[in-house]
Amino acid sequence: MKAGGMQYSDETIAIVRLIRVAVAPLTAIYALLVIMGLIPTDRVISTPVAFSLLFFWVLISLYYYIKPASEHTDHGLRLILLHFFALAICILVIGFVQPFMPFYIVLVISSYFYYGRLGYGASIAALLGALALDTAIHGNAQNQLLLQNVLVAISVILLSTIVTAISSSQETRRRALQHSQNRERWQYDRMTTIMNNLTDAAFSTDDKGSILMYNAACLDLLDTNDTLKGRSIGELFNLTDKDGQPVQLTNLLNEATRTIRRDDLNHTYKDGESIRLEITLSPIKSSYSTRKKASEQGGYILIMRDVTKQKSLEEERDEFISVVSHELRTPITIVEGSLSNLDVLIKRPTPPPHEVLADTVSTAHDQVLYLAKMVNDLSTLSRAERGVADTPESINVSDLLQSLHQQYEKSARDRKLELNLDLGHSLGSVMTSRLYLEELLQNFITNAIKYTNEGSVTIIGRRSKNIVTFTVKDTGIGISRTDQNKVFNKFYRSEDYRIRETNGTGLGLYVSTKLAHKLHTRIELKSRLNHGSSFSFQLEGE
Repeated sequence: MKAGGMQYSDETIAIVRLIRVAVAPLTAIYALLVIMGLIPTDRVISTPVAFSLLFFWVLISLYYYIKPASEHTDHGLRLILLHFFALAICILVIGFVQPFMPFYIVLVISSYFYYGRLGYGASIAALLGALALDTAIHGNAQNQLLLQNVLVAISVILLSTIVTAISSSQETRRRALQHSQNRERWQYDRMTTIMNNLTDAAFSTDDKGSILMYNAACLDLLDTNDTLKGRSIGELFNLTDKDGQPVQLTNLLNEATRTIRRDDLNHTYKDGESIRLEITLSPIKSSYSTRKKASEQGGYILIMRDVTKQKSLEEERDEFISVVSHELRTPITIVEGSLSNLDVLIKRPTPPPHEVLADTVSTAHDQVLYLAKMVNDLSTLSRAERGVADTPESINVSDLLQSLHQQYEKSARDRKLELNLDLGHSLGSVMTSRLYLEELLQNFITNAIKYTNEGSVTIIGRRSKNIVTFTVKDTGIGISRTDQNKVFNKFYRSEDYRIRETNGTGLGLYVSTKLAHKLHTRIELKSRLNHGSSFSFQLEGE
C-alpha cells in the first residue's frame, strides 16, 4: 500500500489498524472507571455526554477496523473523526495525564502512514491545540496542568518521531529487500526463459554438482519425465571416452577452471543404446568470491547436445573421401602408365606394330570410361544428397517404361540379349521426381545388361490397387547369398571372377539406395547364383 510518499506493506498497515482498534475499548474502560469515580479526576462533565463520546469512539474504531477504507479521501475523514473523539475524551473525561496517552502515538503513526509528513504534522498540531484548550479550560494559577501538558506533548512528539523513524527505516530495508527479491526473481525468470528456448540441453548446478535448473531439452536427452532438481548430475550420465574408459562427470566439473568443451564422450542408456555427446561446461565465479579474491566456486553451467548423427556423418565423409581417393588412384595410375608407355613407343626410331599401340590406347580409354562412370555416379549421388531436381511431377508409368526400353534396346542387342517389356493393364501415373525415378531404373537396367551373358532382361510394371511395382529381372550370373547383404555398400564389388571381368565403380547400387530413399521406397532384391536377379520397388500411384 502506498501512503505518504512511502510504500508500506499490507501487513504493517494491518498491525497499526489492529493496535488502533485495541486501544479504543481499553481507553473506554479507563474512562468508565473515571466516570464511576474509581479514578480521581478534575474534569466535570455530564454522564450522558461522556457515555456518548465513549460509545461513538468505540463504535467508529470497530467499524473502521471491520470495513477498511477504499479511497484516499475516506482515510482522511476517518482519521479526523478518530482524532476528534480521542482528543474530546481526553479534554472532557480522562485528561491527558493518564496511562493510555502514549497510545495517541497510534493515531500519529496512522496519519503518517497515509499522508506522510503532512499527516504527521496535522496530528501533532491537533494534539498541541487540544493540550492548549485543555490548559485554558482546566488550568490553575500554579500552572501545574500547563507543565503536565507540556511534558505530555514532548513525550508524545518524541515517541512518535522515534517510532515513525524506526518504522520508516524498517520499511526502507523491507522495500530494498523486496526489490532485491523481485530483481532476483526477474533474473531467474529471464534465465529460465532463455534456457527453455535453447534447443540444446542446459543444466545449472551448484558447486557440488546438484542440479538447480534445467530445461525441457534435458528431459529429452535423458529420455525421462522425472524431476531432475536436486539430483547429482553425475548420477544421470553413464559416460565413456573413445577408448571405452568410464568418465565421471563430477570429476570433470571439479577439474574445470575455465570453459571446456568435449565431443569425444559417449553416454549409454539403461537399455544399452549409446549416443555421442558434445559437452560444454563452464564454472561460475560468484561476485562475492571475486570481491574477496577467494577461489569459492559458484556452480557450473553445462550445455549438452547429441552429436551422434553429426559425428557419424563426419566419419562417413572422411571414410568416403579416403575410399574415393583410393578408387581413383588405380585408374589414374593405369592411364598415366599407358600414356607414358605410348609416348615412349611413339618416340622409338622404329614404330611398334599398330596392334601394340591400339592395345595401349584401348587400356587408357577403358580407364577413362571407368573414371567417367565414377564421376557420373558421384554426381548422381550428390544430387540425391542435396535434393536437387526432386520436385514431384505426374509421370505416366507406361510411357516411362517404354521410353527406357527403346533407350536400352540397342545396348542389349549388342550383347546378344533380349530386352523385354512386360506391362500390366492400367498402370496409370505416379507423383514423384522424374529424374530420380529414371536414374534408379537406369541403374537396374544397365547392371542387368552388364552382368547377363546370355538370355534376357525384362522390364516389368504392375499395379495392384493403388500400388505400382517396378521390377528389372535378368537371367544373368546372379548374386550369392553372402554378397546380397553387401552389394548396396559403397564401392563394394564381389570377388566373383565374372564380376571382376567387367568394369564397375561399386557405386551403382549404393547410389540406387540413396535414390530409393529420396523416392520414399525400399529396394527388394531376389537373386540366386547362376539363375539371375530381380530388383524391384514400389510407389504409390495416383
